Amino acid sequence: MSAGVRQTTGVPTDAPRSPIWARPEPSSRAPRFSRERIAAAALEIADAEGIEAVSMRNVAARLGAGTMTLYNYVETKDELFALMDDALMAEAVVPDGELPADWREATATIARRTWAVLARHPWAITLRQGPALGPNAMYHFEQSLAALSDTGLGLAARFDVLATVDAYVFGSALKAAEMRGSAETHRADVEAIIAYGMQQLATGRFPHTSALLGGRDPRDADVGGPPTDPAGIEAQFERGLQAVLDGVAGWI
Repeated sequence: MSAGVRQTTGVPTDAPRSPIWARPEPSSRAPRFSRERIAAAALEIADAEGIEAVSMRNVAARLGAGTMTLYNYVETKDELFALMDDALMAEAVVPDGELPADWREATATIARRTWAVLARHPWAITLRQGPALGPNAMYHFEQSLAALSDTGLGLAARFDVLATVDAYVFGSALKAAEMRGSAETHRADVEAIIAYGMQQLATGRFPHTSALLGGRDPRDADVGGPPTDPAGIEAQFERGLQAVLDGVAGWI
């Protein structure tokens, strides 16, 4: 997503900035807030109202603080998003001692946890921005490398595997979010789209699609299609994940 307008505290917007994690938190004996608490409040807002509702003012209001108080902990909205992103990565990290030894199951475990985070927070698919790399994101990457450490793959090949799996996970999560949204908010439109599609099939220009449907109306219960229920969407993700890992197995 676009980063929006930077809110600065006297620092030029084009000046290099250290990551927020490179700076200590406020050092008073009893700081009123913490970055973890601020990130949690921002995630609650995004889950309830969408990522567009996340702002320094709204987060401060949720915490019962003044907006300027928040700037003692987070200097810009970009940094707020970075904290949110790393909080999501904390959910995706596999607990210590629970990463399987087998490369395939380890990679699948990480992929499933990441996909589950995106399913719980579908707005997060558009959150990733710029080079922000927090401690949880680094540990997530460390676990991903550890999963492939005994495969015999070279560094470039391991990066290719991680990029391929990540692309599938994020693409699948994006598609799942679209299907859920379509099923929930566009039921009336679906009827009109199906009617138009049936008219087009009648022209004979789409023989493969017609063969798939066997001349039946897609609204019929016995005609398969993309799942819209949570269990069906998750099962489809799992089938695709195994197909991706089958391909990776051919490299090893």
